[in-house]
Amino acid sequence: MPNPTRKHSKSRRDKRRTHYKAELQTTSVCPQCGAAKLTHRACPECGYYNGRKVVS
Repeated sequence: MPNPTRKHSKSRRDKRRTHYKAELQTTSVCPQCGAAKLTHRACPECGYYNGRKVVS
């Protein structure tokens, strides 16, 4: 494959990378105990998910 003839500047490289940023994970409140938990995962405090106990 062909390689670039001239070096790209740091500014040009960083402009391309502006969309690669870390995002905070969304959290929700557990309906059983009220603790903050990650969405679509069992609650680490009480072990409930979707209204039933999945972690003892």
